Amino acid sequence: MIDLFKVFMAPKAAEEVATVINSGYIGEGPKVKLFESELKKVFNNDYVVTTNSATSAEHLILHLLKSPDLFRDLQDAQYGISSEINWEGFTKDDVVLTTPLTCTATNWPILANQMKLQWVDVDPNTMNMDLDDLARKITKLTKIIFIVHWGGYPVDLDKIRKIQAKTYQTYGFRPLVIQDCAHAIGSTYKGKHLANTGDICTFSFQAIKHMTCGDGGALVVPYKELYDRAKLTRWYGIDRESNRKDFRCETDIKEFGFKFHMNDISATIGLSNLPFLRNVLDTHRANASLYNEKLKNTPGLTLLENKPDRESSYWIYTVKVENREGFMKKMNEAGIQVSRVHERNDKHTCVNEFKSILPNLDQVVNEMICIPVGWWVTKENAEFIIDTIKKGW
Repeated sequence: MIDLFKVFMAPKAAEEVATVINSGYIGEGPKVKLFESELKKVFNNDYVVTTNSATSAEHLILHLLKSPDLFRDLQDAQYGISSEINWEGFTKDDVVLTTPLTCTATNWPILANQMKLQWVDVDPNTMNMDLDDLARKITKLTKIIFIVHWGGYPVDLDKIRKIQAKTYQTYGFRPLVIQDCAHAIGSTYKGKHLANTGDICTFSFQAIKHMTCGDGGALVVPYKELYDRAKLTRWYGIDRESNRKDFRCETDIKEFGFKFHMNDISATIGLSNLPFLRNVLDTHRANASLYNEKLKNTPGLTLLENKPDRESSYWIYTVKVENREGFMKKMNEAGIQVSRVHERNDKHTCVNEFKSILPNLDQVVNEMICIPVGWWVTKENAEFIIDTIKKGW
């Protein structure tokens, strides 16, 4: 079987984890600090806060965004936050516009923070959010836009900026954009890493991502005060760098927080795997490039958009096919594992109150399928997959 997913683990990861376990310090400690410093180099952004999952990172940032004083001092906005935010916090009537085509980990933190969400249709050429539908759905209550880079292919951020600017002209404020980069750790938009494009970003180090910590995530922000508050609130609101008379007893907690921190075991796995990230990404991209070339014009199959101004990480490789059941049967018989990967979130009972008409999603959800593209897929594997598809189904 050619697997759709596999866990990459560095050869010395187990040995390095054993060293941490035997050290007697396995909570949030020096390894977390070191891992964050290395991630800052990868993201080209100093404001990186690790968490125990990307879901926790998203829950944390949405919690912080409820505060009306969050952006009271924009002088230190080094990475692009606009003075047009005019942020007044998030009220019970405000809305998060988001995509239903993603892991539930994107959208359930919205519910956990008791925020209203509204679904935006998908672009059938990318599986990302349909930005025309987004523009139509913007109102004076739209405070947050939650985008997902499907498979690692970046959303058109220039068009997002135009939508933000028009919203400011119309309503006097600029909605915040949160980029869910769970698929997109190596992706770039016009030469910039997504973590350095001026928005709040979250990343996933879950088991089957390009780089794993076993489980883990990161919140990357463009604003120092937000970074400082996120560091505090990921660990109950405790300032772990303060001087204490009693090392076990915290000083005054001004803002309550959560237990969302990363531990040194997870950070050590991340530090072990990080040097291999470039090679992992290169293999994903090489396989995708082969598919782009050789599956083009295949009867019954449509490739997704691939513009030269952005670079996908190709965490997954999605195509649209006619007779998807027949395609899946053919792949399974050939020993090729395929899947849609994520169920549309809007079908679940817990979000019935937010139902919306989404014609593009209704169409593509019956056509889309992902084929193996990862670091474990050899050139021979990729050629076999191509030949199997070209024989028809």
